[in-house]
Amino acid sequence: MIKVALVLLFAAYAYGCGTPVYEPSVSRVVNGEDARPYSWPWQISLQYLSGSTYRHTCGGTLLSPNWVMTAGHCISSRTYRVVLGEYDLTSEEGYEQIRSVEKIIVHPLWDDSCLSCGNDIALIKLASPAVLNDKVQPSCVPKSGEILPHDYRCYVTGWGRIYTGGPLASKLQQALLPVVGHEVCTSSDWWGSYVRLTMICAGGDIRSGCNGDSGGPLNCRGDDGIWYVQGVTSFVSSLGCNTLLKPTVFTRTSSFTQWISDTMLQN
Repeated sequence: MIKVALVLLFAAYAYGCGTPVYEPSVSRVVNGEDARPYSWPWQISLQYLSGSTYRHTCGGTLLSPNWVMTAGHCISSRTYRVVLGEYDLTSEEGYEQIRSVEKIIVHPLWDDSCLSCGNDIALIKLASPAVLNDKVQPSCVPKSGEILPHDYRCYVTGWGRIYTGGPLASKLQQALLPVVGHEVCTSSDWWGSYVRLTMICAGGDIRSGCNGDSGGPLNCRGDDGIWYVQGVTSFVSSLGCNTLLKPTVFTRTSSFTQWISDTMLQN
C-alpha cells in the first residue's frame, strides 16, 4: 500500500496539474474543431449502462487520481463508468483507462427541478485510481472566489452534439468561448436573472457547448501558464445551443473550491 501511494505521489509530482504534455492547439463543440489528441488530458467521458452497452452522456474533469468533477444534472440512478484517456469515442486507441465508480456525491443544494438555481456540481470517486501519464492528467482548481474578467479567453471541450439536435461528436471537440462578465450576462437582453454569481457565462455567438458537453470543463489558462477548470458545463438556451446573446452557462468552480476540497478530504 505504501509503495502504491509513493508511485501515485511521484506521478502527481511528475505531471502536476493543468500542464498537458501535448499543448492544446488553441487557434479558435458547436462550430468548434477537433482538439489535438490528448491535449486536454483531464477530460473524461461519463458513460451509463444501457442494456449491455455503455453510452456517453456527459463530460467531466479529472481533479486527482481518485476524483472526477461533473455536473449534478448528469447524475441519476443509472450505473456509470468513467473513461479517461479518451479521444475518439468510436474507436479504441489503446490509451483509454476505464474505471468503475465507488461513490457519487452531488452538491447537497442541487435541485434537479431547477437548473437555473445553481449548485450544479457533483464529484465522482473512482473505484481505483487513474494512472497518471502523458495522456491522463488532472486539471487545476482555481482559488476560492476567483472571478475572471469579461472577454477572458477560455475553451470548452467535449463530445456533445455538433449542432442543435445533431449527432454527438466522435472526436473530442474544442471551441474558444470568451468569458461574458456577470454584469453583461445578467442584463435583460442576455440571460437576465437566470444567471447567479455562482455561475460563469462564456460564448454567446456561433460557438457554444451543447447536449453531451454537460459536466465537462471550461478550460482557462492562468497568468502562470497553467490550465484551470473555471467552470462545469451546466446549461444552454432552449432555443438552441448557439443562440445569440445566450452564452453557455457553467457552474463557477471557484464558488465551490472549498466544498470540493472538503468533500475529497472527508471521503
